[in-house]
Amino acid sequence: MTTVTPRPIDPMSDAQLELIVGARRGVLVTIGPDGLPRPVPFCYVAQAEEPGSLVLHSPIDEKPKRTDDSLGLARVRDIARRPDVVVLVDRWAEDWTQLAWVRLKGTAIVLPQGDTDTADERTDAVAALRAKYPQYATHALEERPIIRIEIDSWSGWSTSPAVSAAGSAPSPSAGGSGSWPSPGDSRRR
Repeated sequence: MTTVTPRPIDPMSDAQLELIVGARRGVLVTIGPDGLPRPVPFCYVAQAEEPGSLVLHSPIDEKPKRTDDSLGLARVRDIARRPDVVVLVDRWAEDWTQLAWVRLKGTAIVLPQGDTDTADERTDAVAALRAKYPQYATHALEERPIIRIEIDSWSGWSTSPAVSAAGSAPSPSAGGSGSWPSPGDSRRR
């Protein structure tokens, strides 16, 4: 298996990165065989492999699933068929001045267990997942597939003045990545 070098993405503010890194869950959206989006909540860790890059790792963990075949899960089949994915990370609060979200577009692959080319990446991802989620202490993550998502572009929004001020970023590039519009910005994303 060939390791892919992450592509640089437009810079995010510290507030945006904190939202992504600190969130307890996100929503992974794959595309089903019918062409429709298939969202599912998921646990993940976010890591910068190189400056300007962002990669998410999510295990196919031992929580009960509809199938015992971890490679037979819909999200895994969707990724094999079409690796384009979207991840939504949000912060909800009854105090609407604290609302924020970041949408990450990327390319996903499933890192199989036993692959020597990705062994170090898998080891680092498992350690980071266990550090973030104590529930994984008893899961045999080393023996399970891990989804790797290389982030290509992002967009986001916040109502928080502190986050909005800290979250200003360059306008989207020709590639359509990166924005953190001010409250009330209605540009379609």
